[in-house]
Amino acid sequence: MREADARCRLYLITPPALEPVRFADELAAALDAGDVAAVQLRLKPITDDALWRAIDVLRPVAQSRGVAFLLNDRPDLVRESGCDGAHVGADDMDVAAARRLLGPDLTLGASCYASRDRAMAAGEAGADYVAFGAFFPTITKEAPARAAPEILAWWAELMELPAVAIGGINAGNCAPLVAAGADFLAVISAVWGHPAGPAAGVRALNAAIAGA
Repeated sequence: MREADARCRLYLITPPALEPVRFADELAAALDAGDVAAVQLRLKPITDDALWRAIDVLRPVAQSRGVAFLLNDRPDLVRESGCDGAHVGADDMDVAAARRLLGPDLTLGASCYASRDRAMAAGEAGADYVAFGAFFPTITKEAPARAAPEILAWWAELMELPAVAIGGINAGNCAPLVAAGADFLAVISAVWGHPAGPAAGVRALNAAIAGA
């Protein structure tokens, strides 16, 4: 539930390809650099064995720092692997089925792109947060839709369920999303591709959030 005085927070998504042991150091540096609410492990395509290895290496890095560790697309693995929740997209398992797998106590997020109807349906089906975007051009993945900040303002005014903004977000362009009511900013390249390293990326984004 959104708290009246809650501020926007970072939501880190992993790069689409990584070597877990090497990436663990980058993840630790990023999480130690400033406030981060959650890390989503998003690896595609990948075998189940490789996914399990990545979970075993990276989950403790996040959870030992009080940061939620979520799986992209795989609610079926969350409980067994000790993760904190899952995120599903339009082409993945539907929200209601994912909620049944997770039970009532684990976090479930749903991609809603620029669809108000999908966001409303996701909330009714048991999502703990909805994600809107892409708000800006992104090279990480092909965006099904382009969203405008107004959808965040609409959601924040009507709903208590938190909203995540995603898609091409960085320290230089995030202010309108924060001002519109985003509860979380989901980022990839702005942290992992930052020229001064992941820690600098987290510091820059947190400073931009505070400034907005």
